[in-house]
Amino acid sequence: MSESIRAVERALDILMCFSSTTNELTMTQIAEKVGMNKSTVHRFLATLEAKRFVQRDPITAMYQPGNRLLQIAFLTLEKKSLDEIAAPYMKKLNELHRETITLSILDDSDVVYSSVLESPQKVKLAAQPGQRLPAFCTASGKVMMAYSTEAVVQKIFNNGFPEYTKFTIRNTETLVHIFHLVRERGFAYSEQEFEEGINAVAAPILDKDKRPVAAIAVAGPAYRLTLERMLEIGPSVSDAGKELSQELQLSVHTN
Repeated sequence: MSESIRAVERALDILMCFSSTTNELTMTQIAEKVGMNKSTVHRFLATLEAKRFVQRDPITAMYQPGNRLLQIAFLTLEKKSLDEIAAPYMKKLNELHRETITLSILDDSDVVYSSVLESPQKVKLAAQPGQRLPAFCTASGKVMMAYSTEAVVQKIFNNGFPEYTKFTIRNTETLVHIFHLVRERGFAYSEQEFEEGINAVAAPILDKDKRPVAAIAVAGPAYRLTLERMLEIGPSVSDAGKELSQELQLSVHTN
């Protein structure tokens, strides 16, 4: 067996240490489970963490499965399961608020649109599936960051805060405060932070551990989707996110 194949096997052995009943382990516990010395396990964990297959809690130093594994887990379902499950909720929000509705996932420091339902109005947001936007200055990104682990948030912070518009929030303490407010409200909003003239309000889609799988958002022109309007419709977006979370968790469990 080649050394590269053996390395893959060892990495998989480490990932297989985690289970529904044991979702957090120390490096020592992992080393004992896989029968490797701690220095070797440390090297593998560093690589897996860099690729987001595991994540380390900076306070407890315990490891747990990372967001990349969660994304792959959903690929084992029907390819369009997430989009299909979200479709009626997106349609309902689209009809209710007459603005563009987006479904997105968090990928490294960006949000990526998985599905987009355009506004029926003439002036609308230009968005399409596959489009990437920075997480820290978008409603979908901020709502997913608010429910992510400290390690995930810190990694995004480490990438810096480019100034996209004069409204871009670039202060770590301000963003952390916003995340607290987001968890209280159940939704996040952005006011022209990435693109002038565009506002959005978003809610998280969470797994059983209350970690973000995706985000659903209402986006549109700032003159129409004002702050007052976003605060008004935020609860309906939050409700859609909660219902979607429940249905998605049930779908994963039954599959």
